[in-house]
Amino acid sequence: MPKIRTNRTKRPPEGFEEIEGILEDYARKMRDAETESHEGKRKTEALWPIMRISHTRSRYIYDLYYKRKQISKELYDWLLKQGYADANLIAKWKKQGYEKLCCVRCIQSRDMNYAGSTCICRVPKAHLKEGQIVECVHCGCRGCSSET
Repeated sequence: MPKIRTNRTKRPPEGFEEIEGILEDYARKMRDAETESHEGKRKTEALWPIMRISHTRSRYIYDLYYKRKQISKELYDWLLKQGYADANLIAKWKKQGYEKLCCVRCIQSRDMNYAGSTCICRVPKAHLKEGQIVECVHCGCRGCSSET
């Protein structure tokens, strides 16, 4: 979640005004997801919309800097420092095999049932049984392995 800007905080770097509207839309969607009723959902399902919004906001910033090269290094660093994107997730996206990673929690082996394993959403669809529906318990992802 981005930090609250006050008169004492450092001003955003040049170029922030161009993407500020989109980041405000993400913040509005995040507030809606947080206040949304979670009756009838499992305990973990209530967090899935928040995880998806956080992922798309981080992916947007990642694409702006690394793919489209539309923002400066200074603005990119400022956005990470202010919490607009998940720096750990972006660091994983830069590594081979993690280009489509949904969340960092899915690759942490300590949260899994079997020691040394990862989440079911990290298994390539070619290695799954025919017709098997995959849904991550942590974030609701239906498959984020780089291999198809």
